[in-house]
Parts: sequence; C-alpha cells; structure tokens
Amino acid sequence: MENKFVFTQKVKIVLLGMIAIGVLALVVGALSHGIDESRFWANLLLNNYYFLALSLGGAFFVSVHLMGESGWHTSVQRVPESMSRFIPIAGILMLFTFLFGIHHLYHWTHPGDDHILQGKSGYLNLPFFYIRFAVYFGVWTLLSYSLRKASITMDTNDDIKYFKKQRILGSLFVVFFAISSSTSAWDWLMSIDAHWFSTLYGWYIFSGLLVSTIAVIILLLIFLKNQGYMQHVNKEHMHDLGKYLFAFSILWMYLWFSQYLLMWYSNIPEETIYFVERLKNHGNLFYANLIMNFVLPFLILMARNAKRTNLIAGLAAAIIFCGHWVDYFLAIMPGIASDHTSIGFYEIGLTIGYLGLFLFVVFHGLTKASLVPKNHPYFKESLEYHTNY
Repeated sequence: MENKFVFTQKVKIVLLGMIAIGVLALVVGALSHGIDESRFWANLLLNNYYFLALSLGGAFFVSVHLMGESGWHTSVQRVPESMSRFIPIAGILMLFTFLFGIHHLYHWTHPGDDHILQGKSGYLNLPFFYIRFAVYFGVWTLLSYSLRKASITMDTNDDIKYFKKQRILGSLFVVFFAISSSTSAWDWLMSIDAHWFSTLYGWYIFSGLLVSTIAVIILLLIFLKNQGYMQHVNKEHMHDLGKYLFAFSILWMYLWFSQYLLMWYSNIPEETIYFVERLKNHGNLFYANLIMNFVLPFLILMARNAKRTNLIAGLAAAIIFCGHWVDYFLAIMPGIASDHTSIGFYEIGLTIGYLGLFLFVVFHGLTKASLVPKNHPYFKESLEYHTNY
C-alpha cells in the first residue's frame, strides 16, 4: 500500500496568497499610526504561540500514543508528524519577536521601582529567559525531528529497532513536554500580567493546546480525504478523534472554570484583576470564548453519529480552531495593549498569513513520506480497528 501526497500548484498558490495577505497586514501594522507598537508585537506573539502550540501538539499526539502502545493512531500519524515540522520555524519567528519587541511585551523587563517585579527577578530576567528559550526549542526540535526521522525510516526498513527507538524518543518528549509546556506558558503568556499568577495556568494552556491540535488534525484529515488521500482512515478513526475533541473541550472548560471559581470565591484584588479587565473591556469576547470552546462543541458532538460524520465533526473542529485563537487573544492582548485590542484587518490578516505558512510547511512535509506507515508493527491493527462507543 502506497499513498503519496502531491502538493499541487493550485494549493501552493492559495497558500502563498494567504501568506501575502499576512505580509500585507504586517506591513500595515508596522507603518500605520493607528496601530501602536505594543499591539503590533502582541499580535506577533499571539500567532507565534498559537501555531507553535499546534506543532508541539502534533509531536505530543504521536509521542503519547507511542508510549501507550496505541494501534489505531498509526493510520493518521503522518498528519501530526508533519505538523511538528513547524516547530523550528516558530522558533525563528518567536526569537525575532523577542529580540526586537520584548520590552513592549513584558513589563518585568523594565521593573523600575516595582517591588513585586523586583522580587520575581530571580526567574524573570532576560539572560535566564533566553536560556530557557534556547533549551525549549533545542530539545523540542531535536526530539520531534528524530521522532519523524525514525518513523520515515521504517517505511524502507522494517527492523523493529526503529519502532523501539520511536518509543524511547516519544517517552523523552512527553516527559520534557510535561515540564516545558507549563514553564514556557509561564514565560511567554502568564508573565505578561506579571503581578498575577495562577497555579492552574500551565494545565489550562496545555488543555487548549491539546484540543486545538485535535481540531486541526481532524480538519486536515477531512481535507486530505476529500482530495482522495487517506482512504485507509475510516469512520472508526474519525470517531476516536471526535471523542478526543469532545472530551478535551470539557477538560478545557473544567480547568477554565476551576481557575475562575477559585479567584471569584477568594475575591483577592490582585487575583481577580485578571478577569475584571477582560470582562470590563472585552465582555463580548469573554463570553464568545466560552461558547465557541465549550458550549457549541459540547452540543454539536454529544451524539455518537456526530463524531462519525465528517461535516459535523469538521464544523466543531473549525469552531474550536477559531475559539482557541480567541482564547489566546484574551490571554495576551489585554495585558499588553489594553487600549488597542480590537479585532480588525491587522489581526485577521496576520492570522491568515500564519495559517498559510503553517499549512505550507505541513503539506510540504506530507510530500516527504508515504501517508501510510506500512511497516509500523501496529498498522494492521489500525486497519482492523473498531470502536463501539
């Protein structure tokens, strides 16, 4: 069985057009007097982090299933593997953002006489910040690249040692990611509001990363199947992905509500200010976030057949993809550019550009190997997989 993806000229033109829209939005943002520098850099951070999260989620998806000796996921694994190829590109874009815009993003880089920030300077200081950045991207890139390389090698060499190597690499990635997903969220997102902190924040961001990754995997699979690829992926596989989407959207809501409830109940000003600012200045987005990321997916995916129907599951996935962009918008923008956080051409155009670049990398990655991991020891199990729930 052989199934090679062909990156057609038509698809390339569409994606290059999306990238051009993003570049135009970037130029407009850089030159427009109506967009201040804080809003400019905040939008770059927003899109850098969101698409980095999707690529990290792809590597995590493969790794955690390898650890669990999953069989069914092998039919879809080439999609999240290709998503992980965006990690080093996201690192370059993130480094550019931090090198030239860090003082616009984080107040702790110039604390002045702020005693709270001075007390956190042992962790929040630029040398240590950049060291952590280098460690994160160095390990993420090395492990995700090695995972994919071992997977592709198995297509031409059925030696079981490559599968064992994958399991070791996947285990290392999961362990490192368990730590770095939280600490990087503290570094790049929570420290925007440096006076505020939440012990649930790392888990909350991780849950959003996970559910948005599943949403993108579903959307990419639907696209590929509509183009005549991935015919070995059947309703059973899509059903399991739909169950993931349903379950992890509930997990995200559970963590969001747990964080909110504890702060509302204690009513300590330095904790509640985070939500007060967002409710006061972004009330519509605040409630839209909950509707898009929990209410609608919960209602749409509740029925069993909804998870097995590409149109319905794709609709829920698209809503979640947009919803978690809104979630990151609320996490980032109010703390950086609270007076200039409307969603306009700049925000939408830049996101379209990043999406075009992300998809270009993913589709290019899909051309580098068969869509069918035919020598994977569990691939036959995946073809014969059935779920009754």
